[in-house]
Amino acid sequence: MLNRLMPAPLPVAAAAIFLIAASAPAQLDELHSRLDSELTRHGIVGGGFAFVHGSQPATQWSFGEANRDTHQRVDTETAYNWASITKTFTAIAILQLRDRGKLSLDDPAVRYVPELREVHDDYGPIDAITIRRLLTHSAGFRNPTWPWDCDDASNCDWQPFEPTKWSQVAAMLPYTHVAFKPGTRWSYSNLGYVFLGQIIERLTGDDFEVYIDKNILKPLGMAESYFDRSPYFLENHVSASYLRAGARLTPQPFDFDTGITTSNSGLKAPIADMVKYARFLMGDAGNAVYDIVLKRSSLEEAWTGVLPASEAGQAPTPYTSGPRGTQPMMGLGFFVLNVNGHRYIYHDGDQGGFSSELLIDPAGKSASILAVNTTDTGGAAPQDTTHPQSNTEPEPNTDPRQALRGFLIEKVLPAYAKQQ
Repeated sequence: MLNRLMPAPLPVAAAAIFLIAASAPAQLDELHSRLDSELTRHGIVGGGFAFVHGSQPATQWSFGEANRDTHQRVDTETAYNWASITKTFTAIAILQLRDRGKLSLDDPAVRYVPELREVHDDYGPIDAITIRRLLTHSAGFRNPTWPWDCDDASNCDWQPFEPTKWSQVAAMLPYTHVAFKPGTRWSYSNLGYVFLGQIIERLTGDDFEVYIDKNILKPLGMAESYFDRSPYFLENHVSASYLRAGARLTPQPFDFDTGITTSNSGLKAPIADMVKYARFLMGDAGNAVYDIVLKRSSLEEAWTGVLPASEAGQAPTPYTSGPRGTQPMMGLGFFVLNVNGHRYIYHDGDQGGFSSELLIDPAGKSASILAVNTTDTGGAAPQDTTHPQSNTEPEPNTDPRQALRGFLIEKVLPAYAKQQ
């Protein structure tokens, strides 16, 4: 009886295709098991994951709780702060404006943001800081937006979490210096993307959030995505977030506002909307909307690595680590990682207890999306909880993304790429 239910023998080539197709979901199942194990091991309160391949429906998983106090479970509508993944939207907006003839990537940034003339530059004219160098984190600016901290962390409620207005950033520029000759090396800079946000606003006349909504979110159908504080009717879907220090969890302020720094860290969205963004990045020649948002050649330009994303004398971070010691290059707003001759595009985000990653295999037509609401920085618990903690990059040994990234790049994505 069993033999009669077996399929007819397959030709060798067809059998091989069948085995490849069978192995890819098996790798994804193993990833699911690893994801549960890693998030449990690292004490993650809650999170979500999605995997997308071609035009197939996305596989989406949820983990844990969106709010530990109310025990609200994570579901498909849970919204996360995507932190620095916002920078990829900023880069796309700049490329849109370039493609429409509004700017050149080699224009001096000071042409559009004249306040930059106040910055102290030991290396020559400030005009050497171009839009391209801001995009590639090679302009020489620092990472933190604020140049100082409170003297007493228990009494900081007078200081905003991030600058709320451009005038506050502009007031700091005479006290800001360029740390190295622009274009000579890489150093991650949130401040550089604040300047890019200003360029977008001043050229278009729109607030940054409005421009991105009109020109990226709406065309891609990302109807539940927005910036900073949620609209009232979506507030119940926003995840809380936490910092972990050993066994201690410190809740971060709920539904926080990133102020003037929204162009480097302000996006909130459910994973289902980020799947729509990932499909756009993967590409589909039959979808005319994608070329309206940004033509494929401009995305390929953004995904060309121009300098190593590493700093001399510093260990690789969760942002800058690939499998088996591989190191990424920096493109225009995206990290570019080559492993075994195959190119992967990614960006991570960390802020206020949220950690996230967007990983794209353009040739293999696959993508993965991860967001969690708990960050273990490996340090002491913060004393002040008035403001969410900025730049909360996880301690590498407590960051689940590195283990999952390695398994995705070495196992899951190659298995699906063989189906192309």
